[in-house]
Amino acid sequence: MLALILILSMMVLAACGGKESSTSDGGKTGKKITIGASLLTQSHPFQVAIKEAIEKEAKNQDVKVDVAIADQDLNRQISAIEDFINKGVDAIIMVPVDSDGVKGAILKAKDAGIPVVTVDVKANGVEVDSHIATDNYTGGMIAAEAMAKYLDGKGEVGLTTYPEVQSVRDRIDGFKENAKNHTGMKIVQELPGRTREEAKKASEDMLTAHPNMKGIFGFGDDMAISADQAMTDRKVNGVVIGFDGLAEAQKKVDEDNTFKAVVVQFPDKMGEEAVKNAVKLVKGEKVKKEIPITPGLYVNGKGFVDVKVENGKVIIPE
Repeated sequence: MLALILILSMMVLAACGGKESSTSDGGKTGKKITIGASLLTQSHPFQVAIKEAIEKEAKNQDVKVDVAIADQDLNRQISAIEDFINKGVDAIIMVPVDSDGVKGAILKAKDAGIPVVTVDVKANGVEVDSHIATDNYTGGMIAAEAMAKYLDGKGEVGLTTYPEVQSVRDRIDGFKENAKNHTGMKIVQELPGRTREEAKKASEDMLTAHPNMKGIFGFGDDMAISADQAMTDRKVNGVVIGFDGLAEAQKKVDEDNTFKAVVVQFPDKMGEEAVKNAVKLVKGEKVKKEIPITPGLYVNGKGFVDVKVENGKVIIPE
């Protein structure tokens, strides 16, 4: 009997040891870490790149990721977050649809003890565990400097916007701040252009209202491509500066048109860092609250150029 008891005891210990060694959450529960990812849209290449990077890094980290696409619908995103909470995910990654509107959903996650990592777009009025994004304000400053170079520091300029999204607000604010350094360059109008179609109409409306307008800043690739099309249709000899800088936009910049330069983000790096931080948070490790990723600049005829921002001044090589 004693021998049987000893054998059974050894089997139990071996089983427990095997379970402990196979965990991916620090050896606490024996289950694989699950991350819920609520993403903005699947209709924009930049957001697709974030999604693909999240899925790739989740595979590298041997964690499960449950992806929900909000399609730019705040209610759908809130429902997805609540679903993640009910499922008991270990961490949540999100690209907020509305910087102000997601506050309540994030608070619910925090009340449930689930760490939250935001990517690309900030959440306002609530503290998240980590935020990973392009330094959008600096990117906006770079865009304004590129515009000023092409316009020789003078001319009327219009801006397409997405007022619900903090990252876009930051780009616009950075653009406006640096534009002040070029007194001959005047911002005459801002209109929302959340989609390619809306941005095309916004660009057309601005060109109609301001026949002398020579520049349009598109806060994203789609918006800049739409602005270029509007100027081309009207045979305007103008300048478009964009933001995001994915393959389609870079190809457009290389062509002979009004789209002269694009500020380049790195969505693959954002998605990768988001998963790394989410896993660290689940394991109780410390992470940085803010991880700003400095953007680059891609210019017609030159490709990537070495941009520097020193003491609030943007320096673009000739």
